Amino acid sequence: MKKLIAAALVGTMVLTMAGCGSKTAETTGSEASSDAAGGTLVMATNAEFPPYEYYEGENVVGIDADIAAAVADKLGMELKIEDMAFDSILPAVTSGKADIGLAGMTVTEDLLENVDFSDTYAHATQVVIVKEDSDIASPDDLEDKKIGVQLGTTGDIYAGDIKDATVERYNKGFEAVVIDGEPAKVFVKENEGLKMLDEAFTEEDYAIAVAKGNDELLDKINTALGELKDSGELDKIVDKYITAE
Repeated sequence: MKKLIAAALVGTMVLTMAGCGSKTAETTGSEASSDAAGGTLVMATNAEFPPYEYYEGENVVGIDADIAAAVADKLGMELKIEDMAFDSILPAVTSGKADIGLAGMTVTEDLLENVDFSDTYAHATQVVIVKEDSDIASPDDLEDKKIGVQLGTTGDIYAGDIKDATVERYNKGFEAVVIDGEPAKVFVKENEGLKMLDEAFTEEDYAIAVAKGNDELLDKINTALGELKDSGELDKIVDKYITAE
């Protein structure tokens, strides 16, 4: 993984990644549960996005995985995590192959045309990673540059608005480079020769994607999230993976 991102950066002046997360905890490809109480809650994610979702041994762990597990527990359901390409998550949710999508997913007007989102559970910033000797000092310097993004992410969307920029799209986050702030810290720490620009590229909110019209499940998820926030459990989950600097 370290070699891949380093190699991508050598050939790419700027990288941007995404919001954007068992191969499941046991990937079987079974259909999602049809009801919102009891049974299995299937979560679609792209486990290339630490600290939100990543592999620890054979298991997918991270902020999103723990939040989904806590929500499933409150719904009296068993969580099953399906790992897939980032741009396959929403189709999995809309087709019913997954009940929810969690992968550092940003609420946008375009996405709201296809899915519904829960209440926000995290705030994030998109940042830019460059080589340490790059002359790019801020997002304003990205015009006319070659920018790497993770396919289907908000970084992909925003990079397309940069004047005269060449956008190269990759399937995995660690091959890229407009990316969310916390994952960016991990990539920079693990790969020599990279740095993160001080100025944020964008500000955004994360939420849980649910099939459009599945109001019963959405209401139960929002109730569970509210309880997790009020009890402080949500903050504990985030603090477990993100420590103050």
